[in-house]
Amino acid sequence: MAMSGGKDNGEPMMEMNTTPLIDVLLVLLIMFIITIPVQTHAVKIDLPVPDDSPPPPDFVDPIKNRLGITATNQIIWNDSPVTLNQVKQYLAQTKSMVPEPELQFQPDPLSAYLTTDRTLAVIKESGVSKFGFVGNEQYGSFNKASRAPN
Repeated sequence: MAMSGGKDNGEPMMEMNTTPLIDVLLVLLIMFIITIPVQTHAVKIDLPVPDDSPPPPDFVDPIKNRLGITATNQIIWNDSPVTLNQVKQYLAQTKSMVPEPELQFQPDPLSAYLTTDRTLAVIKESGVSKFGFVGNEQYGSFNKASRAPN
């Protein structure tokens, strides 16, 4: 760092010359910018296209609709296999009907809890007001015959 000779009266100048320091910092900054690799790589992913087509008008019954889950965790709407997104659309369509049709829900005893839980969450989000569980009598025995004493 350079020091100047001072003023005319012979006293030394006590200020540091910062110009070389700034020059060094600018050179380092330019070197960092040059050495950073250019972000040219990209990951190409084919995203699924949502099926936002409206459901067929006759697929939703104006009186009552049955929503079930099979033992293989397949969701059934009025005896036809559907996805959760389709269930959302059907429930939105039932909410717009006057009077609102009844929704009957019947999960199979051997269906996975996770599938039933996700389906119930979709039903709750839709805001259906006429909702009921069907087939509860299949849970009434709880395998009492297999636990009976011999």
